[in-house]
Amino acid sequence: MSGKPQTSRPLVVASVMAASAMVAIEATIVSTAMPQIVADLGGLSLYSWVFASFLLAQTATTVMFGKLADLYGRKPIMLAGLVIFLVGSVLAGFAWSMPAMIVFRLIQGVGAGCIQPVTLTIVGDLYPAHERGKVQGWLASVWAISAVLGPMAGGLIIKDLSWAWIFWINVPIGLASALGFMAYLHEEARHERRALDLGGAALFTIAIGALMMGLTDISTGAERTEFEFALFAVCSVLFVWQERRAAEPMISFSLWAHRPIAAGNASTLFCGMALMGLTTFLPMYVQGVLHRSPVVAGLALTMMMLGWPAGSTLAARTFHRFGLRRIMIGGSLFLPIGALPFVVLDPSSSPVTAGIGSLVMGLGMGTTSVCCLVLIQEIVGPSQRGSATASNLFSRNLGSTLGATIFGAVLNYGLSHAKGMAAVTNDQLRQLLDASAARVENQAIRLVLHQSLHQTFVALLVIAVAAVVSLLFVPPVRLGQHTRRVSTTEAV
Repeated sequence: MSGKPQTSRPLVVASVMAASAMVAIEATIVSTAMPQIVADLGGLSLYSWVFASFLLAQTATTVMFGKLADLYGRKPIMLAGLVIFLVGSVLAGFAWSMPAMIVFRLIQGVGAGCIQPVTLTIVGDLYPAHERGKVQGWLASVWAISAVLGPMAGGLIIKDLSWAWIFWINVPIGLASALGFMAYLHEEARHERRALDLGGAALFTIAIGALMMGLTDISTGAERTEFEFALFAVCSVLFVWQERRAAEPMISFSLWAHRPIAAGNASTLFCGMALMGLTTFLPMYVQGVLHRSPVVAGLALTMMMLGWPAGSTLAARTFHRFGLRRIMIGGSLFLPIGALPFVVLDPSSSPVTAGIGSLVMGLGMGTTSVCCLVLIQEIVGPSQRGSATASNLFSRNLGSTLGATIFGAVLNYGLSHAKGMAAVTNDQLRQLLDASAARVENQAIRLVLHQSLHQTFVALLVIAVAAVVSLLFVPPVRLGQHTRRVSTTEAV
């Protein structure tokens, strides 16, 4: 019997779920506390940057940490990501001004950019394809539950404690996760020394950061937008030049251009766009056009959070029996089917219609996300699995940013170009959506909002169809061609 310590899959998965929950709950719990944070720190004009800095850092560093996990192993990079995230959390609790909060949130985002791809890569190492979908379904449930519990947890913390505790609560969770990885995840020692492409990592981070900032600022007409896109273009050209000459490039162009990976990532990008459109504009329609309460709007959107893990579980239980490509394409059809109810919504519709559409789209997103991730992880060897996983998560994050920009532009165009009606001002729209204000019975504004959001939902349907079309380019792939790097004990 070998004296080498064995990896305990159940306890490693518990650590993965703890780390994932810590990152997943961050967005919603911070949103709940932000009014009090602004009241204490000031800097209302910088409000959006508390969220944007986190997303910018997370998206820009995801690919870099995926590559580092391939070079140096999952465990050390995972522990480094947890340390970075916890340091950012502790500092955010001590923030003395809004600029300081933004910097500390950026540090948190760097940690999240490491935790997200490496946890999924660890699952890919530990489980063969026919078991992996089940675990990824559990992880999808973690994200869904966190999205629901985040606002409630934030409200309870703000009620009885200082807002700083919404950040400090991460410390015990993160430490427990780190101890789990240290004690129960055992990898083969890596003695090979490989060069690190620092130049490529820096150029990629700057390029993606500039692109994300440009996409964020374009809707506001900020003067710096042109500079941001110019910086993105210059850094992108330099990055390509650097990667072609680097001995160990940060991004393998051959990997990203591999047909199954390119098609899967394209579909994931469109899913990210659709997700952003749905989460941003469905509550607006339910409140502003259907005249329902924020609670009803939240319930309509929550149906997607129920459909996502259900779709993930369905895919996990069926793709090894019917074939991954067949389930992937069939499951993606839920996306346009779920988008149709939003297109037919009108001011007399029931919010139940919106809830049904949200549920069906959640099924499609859950099915597609699991199948794409399993596909991408399975067609590469263990030495590239971290990079492949990170490429998929990067596509989703970039899709969310593109979605916010595109859907926002469609809505703004509709509000300012309503047929035969004056443009709707921000104050009028805010009054229509303000549940605490007296009910505004201006049917003209309500109709303009309906027309504008109808155009947005049509764009959502088009993007959902594009996600399906992208998957048609995925060729049949045999799973199980690569062996796992990590030796394990009992199955979960």
